Amino acid sequence: MLVLVTGLVIFLGVHSISIVAPAWRDSMAQRLGVEPWKRIYSVASIAGFAMLVWGYGLARQEPVILYQPPPWLRHVTALLMLPVFPLLFATYFPGRIQAAVKHPTLAATKAWAVAHLLANGALADVLLFGAFLAWAVLDRISVGKRAPRPVPGAPPSKLNDVIVIVGGLAVYALFVGWAHLWLFRVAPMP
Repeated sequence: MLVLVTGLVIFLGVHSISIVAPAWRDSMAQRLGVEPWKRIYSVASIAGFAMLVWGYGLARQEPVILYQPPPWLRHVTALLMLPVFPLLFATYFPGRIQAAVKHPTLAATKAWAVAHLLANGALADVLLFGAFLAWAVLDRISVGKRAPRPVPGAPPSKLNDVIVIVGGLAVYALFVGWAHLWLFRVAPMP
């Protein structure tokens, strides 16, 4: 469990710098240069992510069960997961969906975390998904208090919403049908 918690602290800690210390983040990027700052940020993020994935895998070998969700919640989880991939696409394909949601990656993270908390009741699940949910809520609150940073992506277009929906649902279908089992060794739908 220590590896999972350490990975979460590193990964979410790096992603929380703009929440808790935006002036420090900006001064470091200015002092080091934007590209070196991005490299340090990326290396720390990847290290934290690798640790949390490894730690989650270790924790799943000897689960500590906090609650046992009823089987029907898997269907609620599947329904809550439907918008997640389209929202992630909307981050990089500006259109009406992005404009309506404002921060689609954070909305996707919250939906993903809530969906998985409903379907999984082990301590490692609560730590992983609960930490991401708490982080996404805090980041969404703080995002209005800091200067927006441009997100690279496609130019705005009316077709982007079609790309978001079709592409996002295709990736969702791929995950439900194959990738979730292959990546995590858990079938999302029995």
